[in-house]
Amino acid sequence: MTAIKQVLPKPLTAESFLAFGDVIEATDKTNNFAINDGFTTRYHDLAKIDVNDNNGHTLVNIFRSTPLTQPIAIKMMERHPHGSQAFIPMGENPYLVVVAPAGEFDINKVEVFIAQSNQGVNYHKGTWHHFCLALGGQSDFLVIDRGGEGDNCDVLELDGSMVIAQTEL
Repeated sequence: MTAIKQVLPKPLTAESFLAFGDVIEATDKTNNFAINDGFTTRYHDLAKIDVNDNNGHTLVNIFRSTPLTQPIAIKMMERHPHGSQAFIPMGENPYLVVVAPAGEFDINKVEVFIAQSNQGVNYHKGTWHHFCLALGGQSDFLVIDRGGEGDNCDVLELDGSMVIAQTEL
């Protein structure tokens, strides 16, 4: 039997997530400026959306995620070799982000982040990730993805020996 390895989620920050993609959030650190006669602040160019491979085009979707029972065993990872994929939460619940670097999958390089409801993520092309892990209740996510020619989703089944520690809300 394979030993269980427990991973603790860490806070999601632009710096800690840089190797996997972009954090989409409105902060003083992001490029921002006033528009609409000063009544709106524009947080500008927050993610590099990459969908051009094989005549790709941008898709805008809503994914509705149901929380899994905790602790969560990591039983799969997926990657999109032809485009980035962005998830922007549409509610008030935090969620978990499970990633590993692009290239050959290495379970020892899996990282887990806890994202707040005001933080989205944009996975770089080829970044391994788990499907969206809602916490605290069913959650909707606006998803910006790639449509077009070619299979853009590689799925890897895992044995569940890596478990995310119980995450308090």
